[in-house]
Amino acid sequence: MGNKYNINRRKFLELSLGCTCGVLVAGCANAPITDRKQLKLIPEVTLNKQAAQIYRNVKAKTKLSNDKKKLDEIKQIGSRIEESVSAYFASINEPDPTANFRWEYILIDNDKVKNAWCMPGGKIAVYTGILDITKNKHGLAAVMGHEIAHAVAKHSIERASRALVLNVGTAALDIFTGGAISNTSRTTGVDVAG
Repeated sequence: MGNKYNINRRKFLELSLGCTCGVLVAGCANAPITDRKQLKLIPEVTLNKQAAQIYRNVKAKTKLSNDKKKLDEIKQIGSRIEESVSAYFASINEPDPTANFRWEYILIDNDKVKNAWCMPGGKIAVYTGILDITKNKHGLAAVMGHEIAHAVAKHSIERASRALVLNVGTAALDIFTGGAISNTSRTTGVDVAG
C-alpha cells in the first residue's frame, strides 16, 4: 500500500511540475521598452478592472484636495506624459502598452504622506505631502513619470502573476507533503509558506 501511495505522489508531482513549467513558458512575455522577460499569467484587462474598483474606493473613502490649480497642474503633467509614451511607441512601431488605459488623476489631501502612485490602467494619485519635496512642476513630473513607468512596464501584472505561481506551488507542495505546511502554519500561527 505504501508503494502505491508513493507512485501516485510521484506521478502527481511530475504532472504538477510539467503543468507548472508549461504555464510559466506560456506566460512569459517581454516588458515594454526594456524587452526584459516577465511573467504574465493574469490578463491585463482583469487587473485593470480590479484597479479601477480599488481606485473608486480610494476616491470615496479618502479626503481629496480642493486645490483645483494643483490638480490641474497634475493633469497637465500627466497628459504630457501620456502623449509622450504613445508617441514613443509609435516612433518605434510598437503597440502602445497604454492603449487600454483610462487615465485618471486625483490629489489626496494628506500632508503627512509623501508619495504618489499609478495603478494598472492609468489610475494615478498624488498626495499633497509630496508637493513640498518635488518643489515645482519639474520635480512633480519626475515623480509622476517614475510611477507611470511602473504601469507602462506592467509591473503589477508581473507581481500578481508571481504571487499566483507561489500560491499554486505552495498548495501543491502542501498536498505533496500531506498538509505539513498548513499544519505547521496552524500550529505556529505563522504563515510558513510566506
